[in-house]
Amino acid sequence: MSRGPDERDAAYVDYVAARQAHLRRIAYAVCGDWHRADDLLQTALTKLYLAWPRLRADVEPDAYVRRIIVRAHIDEGRRPWRRERSGLDGHDRAVSGGLPLEERSALFGALQGLPEMQRKTVVLRHWLGLSVEETAADLGITAGTVKSHSSRGLSSLQQALGETTAAGRGRRRRRT
Repeated sequence: MSRGPDERDAAYVDYVAARQAHLRRIAYAVCGDWHRADDLLQTALTKLYLAWPRLRADVEPDAYVRRIIVRAHIDEGRRPWRRERSGLDGHDRAVSGGLPLEERSALFGALQGLPEMQRKTVVLRHWLGLSVEETAADLGITAGTVKSHSSRGLSSLQQALGETTAAGRGRRRRRT
């Protein structure tokens, strides 16, 4: 029994209302800029709307949107005008999650310092908790490459966060 257009639209609107904030955070984690994250999310939701009537019951909409976000970011990065950067990079970062503000800032800063594929792999594997296979499918790479990027990315994050923590301890010592 197929649903009519009004029912499909209502189901789409319900899905977007329930998941938009989560999907926006994913887009931000992938690209590191809230404005670009909004653009990526808009692109992803538009493509999802077009595909919504064709989605099978066994297709998880979050996985479908994640894949669109990652691929749209890759496509955007290939456009020459997107390679330009404003002088405000890093000054418009919002915070989210359960960590204290200082730790969130350090984590997002370290995450944005990773090479693009390592950042995407770490976000999908360790922030979203996807399996190696799901991450490989979303990024269009092999499972071995996911493991390699994940290992290198986590190692770089640990090193960067260790340096940030040590620098923070030094500042606190000087104040007392």
